[in-house]
Parts: sequence; C-alpha cells; structure tokens
Amino acid sequence: MENSQQKQGLLPILQNKNVNMKREIMAGLTTFLTMAYIVAVNPNILSEAGMPAGALVTATCLAAAVGCILMGLFANLPFALASGMGLNAFFAFSVVIGMGISWEMALTAVFIEGIIFILLSLFKVREAVVNSIPMTMKHAVTAGIGIFIAFIGMVGSGLVINDDSTLVKMGEFSPTVMIALIGLIIIAVLDKKKVKGSILFGILTSTLLAWGYALINPEVAANLGIYLPEGIFKFESIAPIAGKIDFSHFFTAESAGKLIVVICTFLFVDFFDTVGTLVGVASRANMLDEKGNVPNAGRALLVDAIATTVGAVLGVSTVTTYVESSTGVAAGGRTGYTAITTGILFLIAMFFSPIFIAIPSCATAPALIYVGYLMLGAVKNIDFDNITEGVPAFITIAGMALTYSIGDGLTLGILSYVIINLIYNAISKDKESRMKVSPVMIVLAIVFMIKLLFL
Repeated sequence: MENSQQKQGLLPILQNKNVNMKREIMAGLTTFLTMAYIVAVNPNILSEAGMPAGALVTATCLAAAVGCILMGLFANLPFALASGMGLNAFFAFSVVIGMGISWEMALTAVFIEGIIFILLSLFKVREAVVNSIPMTMKHAVTAGIGIFIAFIGMVGSGLVINDDSTLVKMGEFSPTVMIALIGLIIIAVLDKKKVKGSILFGILTSTLLAWGYALINPEVAANLGIYLPEGIFKFESIAPIAGKIDFSHFFTAESAGKLIVVICTFLFVDFFDTVGTLVGVASRANMLDEKGNVPNAGRALLVDAIATTVGAVLGVSTVTTYVESSTGVAAGGRTGYTAITTGILFLIAMFFSPIFIAIPSCATAPALIYVGYLMLGAVKNIDFDNITEGVPAFITIAGMALTYSIGDGLTLGILSYVIINLIYNAISKDKESRMKVSPVMIVLAIVFMIKLLFL
C-alpha cells in the first residue's frame, strides 16, 4: 500500500483518469448541503464560550475549506471535514464553562491535539489502527453509521423526539416531518428511476418547501426552527479569534493539569470518531482494497490532523472528517474532486452565510435518512451465523446509534470482538474455527478498558 502511495506522488488526485466531473461536483454539492448546518451551529455553540459569533462563521468556513481541499488534493478521497459536532460542545460547555478556563487555553489544547495527531499519523499509528480492524467489523461500522445518521435525520425532522420515560418516541406529524418525508419520497423515487443528483434534488425541494412555509406562516415556522434567509451577503473578520494560541498555561501547575486532561479527551474522541467515519464511508463507497484497507488512509488521517491544527490557529474547535460525506459518496463521489468542491463551497459560504444558515435540519434530514438506508445494506456482508463475528458486529451497529456516538460504538464493538474471540480461542479445541486477533486490536481493547474505567 505504501508503495502505491509513493507512486502516486505528492498529489494523487492528478493520477485520476476518466473522471466524471459533473458527478463529482454534484456529489460535492450534496455533501456540502448536508453539512452546511455547521456554518450556523458551530458559531452558535462556540459563542457560548465568549467568542464572537461573526468571526466564528468565517473561521468555521475557512477551517472546513482547508480540510476539504487538502483531503481532495493530498488523499484523493471524497471525504469532507469541518469542526466536529460534540467536540465543539465539549469545547464550549465542558472545558470553557465547566472547567472555568479561557477559550484561548482551550484552543491551545486543540492545537496540541492536532500536533500529536500529526506525529501519530507520520509514524502510521492511526493507519495501523484503521487497517487492523477486521473486515466484518468494517461492514458493521458502515451499517452502524447508517443507523446513526438516519437517527440524526429523524431527530432533525422532528419524527423522533426526546421522552423522559422512554428516552425517545415518535413526534407529532408536524410541518417539518411532512417536509422531510416529501424530500425522502422524492429522493427514493428519483434514485429508483436512476436520476443523477436525486439526493441533492431532495434537499433543495425540502429547503424551498420550508422557506415557503416560513413565508406563509413565519411565527409557527420560527418555533419549528425554520427561517427565511436574513439577507444574502455577509462577511466578518477572524481577527478577534485567530492566532490566540497561548503556551503560557503550561507554566502553572493547575492550568497544565487541566490542559492535559482536555488534550487527552479531545485525542480519544476525535481519534476513534475519525477512524470509524473513515472506515464506514470508504466501505460504503466500495473503496477498500483487496486486503480490506482504506486507500490512502495515512494521507487522509494526516490531513485530518493538519486541519485540526490549522483550525485551532484560525480560532475553532477540533476539525474532523464528517459522516455526512456519505451523502456525497451515495451521490457518486469517488475522488478528491468531491472534497475539493465541498471546500470551495465553504469558501463561498463565507460571503453568503445567511443563505446557508437558513437551510433547516428538516431539509437535510431526508438525505441523512436515505443514506442511512443505503449504508445499512452492509449488514448482508456480515456472517451473523458465526457468533464470534456476529455478536461484536451487532454491538457495534447498535452501540453507535444508542450511544449517539461513532467512537463509543466502535469502542464497544472492538472490546467485545477481542474479549469474545480471545476467550473462545483459549477454550476451543477446533483450531479452524478460531478467529485471529491482531496485536493492534488487543492493544486497542486494553486502551478502551482503561478509558472506560478511569476517564
């Protein structure tokens, strides 16, 4: 694999042949529209830490653009990056507000996390983890991500809501649910008819329906999270938040201790969320090589690490590979041109943020639900009759949705895989039925156990 990467040169995207550019651009646009919410959500969350929202919009777009374009050029993969959801909430609410430290100190932790990830990527530690995951588990990760993003879509549409007694339940048949269902039907019918860009058409139709509803009944629409764009053009400087990395915090015992805890948490969550996303989306795209490895995994993980470091300098929380990339893959994206298209659109969004901020979650929900259906198809490749493979696969799939975390689902899956197979191998007399467990998987299981017990 390394030899093939060396032959590709510094920019493997230049080695593409017979690329359908129209399809790649449409895929990039589809990915962008499903994750454009981050342009509004990230500033909203990080501003709770005392950071100016206007500067955060620009920084969010810039960091995402850098990550996406580097992913396309350097790794030639259709994966998009932006400030990670969950990680941004941890940054604002747990680190800054909860621990009482400054947002500048939190950005320093993110910067250091990125540097550590760059080193781990250069020494191929992260790549070794990706490639050590058994093929059955890779299919499980794909299916698990499918359930996870479908769940996100259902919540975003209002079809599934919180319930204190049962945790979740079906919501009312509200306008947002109707808009999402119309979009989903459009996507399904068009895809059945093999119309290119079906997912994109579904998003655009749902967006126009939502804006139409906001025009007719603005008060009710606002209560449902639907707003008309407040203008077209807007741009704000990143000067108030850029370049605020401050290493002086390491020189006091109290601050240094807090910083180390924060760095470790960022490292663990980002590491395994990225690994899970990379494996799951690549598997869905049928991009795994003959050994079941992700192509250019080392480059992709290095880009992910660089994007986090650059993002911290620009003034945003951890940048990570997005599961919404699967919508672009489902739309036919297979090369780095998809990611580059998404990156360019993020650059454009810096100047047209009011439009993209106004795309409601009920409009992107149909895409997430439909792609979830497509990704769940990976379960047909799992041998559920083989309990030592089927049980860990099931735990991975269920865990991702029920813990609302790709990383936690992967943690539970790998732990169960290693423990079940090691015990079975120890007591089984049938050598042929034993599953080989790689040393990397065993090390991962030990790390996960320590994390669950002490962190």
